[in-house]
Amino acid sequence: MQQVMFIELGMGTDLHGQNVTKAAVRAVQDAIHRNSMPGLRTVLPGGSLDNMKVRVKLAVPCDEDKLDIEAVKAELPYGQVEVEIMPGGMLTSSGIILEDKEDRNDLIYVVLASVEAGY
Repeated sequence: MQQVMFIELGMGTDLHGQNVTKAAVRAVQDAIHRNSMPGLRTVLPGGSLDNMKVRVKLAVPCDEDKLDIEAVKAELPYGQVEVEIMPGGMLTSSGIILEDKEDRNDLIYVVLASVEAGY
């Protein structure tokens, strides 16, 4: 990415079920769902959202191999999206195991996201 125009942070959790993809998707949603960038199109090459580049950095506590990157990318409606995964986030106890929620243990998965947009 030559020029970063926008950076937003988000946090997502999966309280039950230990699904790192669900937590990552929620982190990306948290980062982007409170924002509007109406002037961005005017600075993008060619004035096209197709020329926007989006970099998503995800700090995940575990199960990186189970993360569905395409599901994360699908949350971003425009641009050329790349996803970078790094260690981080958090595991903490929910205090209960709920079998009807497909819990394998009592862990809450917390994923952090940084979403950068530019060209």
